[in-house]
This record gives sequence, structure tokens and C-alpha cells, in this order.
Amino acid sequence: ASTSPAKMESLKALGADAVIDRNEPYPNDAFDVVLDLVGGPRWPELLDALVPRGRYVTSGAIAGPIVELDLRTLYLKDLTLIGSTRQDPGVFTDLVSYIEAGEIKPVVAETYPLADLHAAQKAFLEKSHMGKIGVTIAD
Repeated sequence: ASTSPAKMESLKALGADAVIDRNEPYPNDAFDVVLDLVGGPRWPELLDALVPRGRYVTSGAIAGPIVELDLRTLYLKDLTLIGSTRQDPGVFTDLVSYIEAGEIKPVVAETYPLADLHAAQKAFLEKSHMGKIGVTIAD
């Protein structure tokens, strides 16, 4: 996992085998798969961190949607790039069943009532939370 130094121990406690400081250089040819929600200017480093025939998966662009790609990296390393926002219809149902059975426990940092949506957005922008920020809607 790659994160800020302040969140490293929390990620280890959640089960990460290893944690890398996201501000440090990534090792070259080290990972079979990179799952990226960030994008942005460091994107080429993630491709360099993949082993030959590695796979890059994205479903976000928090640091910026426009990235630079050296096509030679793509074809010389024989990489696969995958966008991931749509799942087969049964995936969500399966996920919910794992949560209900206690096999997966979502990490929820905090919840806010809808009336405090501004506070929820502020907490999100501070980026000091671990997990998701939820918004509850009264009946």
C-alpha cells in the first residue's frame, strides 16, 4: 500500500503486507498490479513500478485526470491498462453478502447527518481520515 506517513500504521493494522511512503520514489519493476485512485503527475512512476506484463487499474483521478504516457513504456513492458468503474451486475450483490456475513468489514472513518454535509465535505478535504466518510439520511 502507498500512503502518507501518518496513515502507515493504520494500513498495516488493516492487513497491508508492506506500506510505502507515497512521497518517496516507487521501486522500478516491483509490482505485478497497481490499483490507482490518484492519477496526476506521478502517474508515469506507477508504470515504471510495474513488472513486465504488469497490470495498471484505475477508477479515480484525485490528483488530476490528465497524465503523460510514454508509449514505449506501455509496449516495451507489455503492460495492460484497465479502467474499472462498471462491474457485472452480481458483483455488488456478492459484496453486500460478504459484508452481511462478516467476511468483509468496510472501514468507515466517520458518519455525518445530511444536515452536516458541509462538515463531511470539510473532513474529506482534510484527507486525515482512514476509510470512507458516510452521510446518514433521517427517515
